[in-house]
Amino acid sequence: MSSYRLMAVHAHPDDESSKGAATMAKYAAEGNDVLVVTLTGGERGDILNPAMDVEGVRDRMPEVRREEMAAAAGILGVQQTWLGFVDSGLPQGDPLPPLPDGCFALEPLEVPTEALVRQIRAFRPHVMITYDENGGYPHPDHIKCHEVSMAAFEAAADPEAYPDAGEPWQVSKVYYTHGFIRKRLQLFGEAMEEAGKANPFAAWLDRWKTEQGDLMARVTTQVECAEFFPHRDKALIAHATQIDPNGNFFVVPLETQQRLWPTEEFELAKTTVRTAIPESDLFAGLDGEAAS
Repeated sequence: MSSYRLMAVHAHPDDESSKGAATMAKYAAEGNDVLVVTLTGGERGDILNPAMDVEGVRDRMPEVRREEMAAAAGILGVQQTWLGFVDSGLPQGDPLPPLPDGCFALEPLEVPTEALVRQIRAFRPHVMITYDENGGYPHPDHIKCHEVSMAAFEAAADPEAYPDAGEPWQVSKVYYTHGFIRKRLQLFGEAMEEAGKANPFAAWLDRWKTEQGDLMARVTTQVECAEFFPHRDKALIAHATQIDPNGNFFVVPLETQQRLWPTEEFELAKTTVRTAIPESDLFAGLDGEAAS
């Protein structure tokens, strides 16, 4: 099998473990080089796991989140690097408050774009994973991550763009990761009810706005990776400040998930190679390019 390089661009530590994590673990286990680029340090993340809301954690969140990220990367078998921008936080209220000065979402586009171009030209990925134009969900850092990723994809191959950021490199394919699939949640909820248990997604599905549409209509690529769902879950739990091990992420038994929905979903957003849709492999169409 050919060996390829995959780069996943994420807004915060823990995003890599909730979006395409099993796919990354699968490809890493198969001998491909996988690099997670984390744009911010997650400094403004709330403590979402009550067990971690203790003295000595909140006052050192930047360090704690770095420690969690290192543990998660080790579990997934991937490399990881930081771009060093500051978490914007998730504004709450109506009207929304202004974003904090100096945060990632307020950075001029060219600043993080150049930083990501440096990473692309150094690592030379064949494939990139990022978020769609809605950020997966409308967090300002996720939307900015999309904008930066797509700008860097174009600029990295342009010898006139950021000439001091390394030798130009053309990424062959860019994917958006899609995790919030309605049918997936419906199947899991029905399976829980059939087992005589409460449907953990009932309220969520009731609130689901019809205008959100069906993301499956956008999916071009489904990667079978059920074997690596345990890696995904362990990596999530490693982000202990952000993930409650008693939360809804872990209510549906792994074997149920592996049986009913053994794939992760992606949308091919840009490609320079010919491929046939639907795909089952992010590296489809890249035969012969691995040596470059």
